Amino acid sequence: MTKTSVVHQKIAEKIRRIRKERNMSQEELAFKAGLNRAYVGYIERGERKPSVDTLSKLAKALKVKLSELLE
Repeated sequence: MTKTSVVHQKIAEKIRRIRKERNMSQEELAFKAGLNRAYVGYIERGERKPSVDTLSKLAKALKVKLSELLE
């Protein structure tokens, strides 16, 4: 696994964990972030590498700072 994929996998796991802590479905997160539900699923599984803009939308929908997703 490359360093980049490890970073994206950690971000994916963090998004999934926070979403579950908030008792949100992928569909609800996608709606709040203005994204497609399937795309949120791809991100959470580490199958897509989201842009900073997309991560910012997800952070806002999860009510966390973008830096929290990137830590």
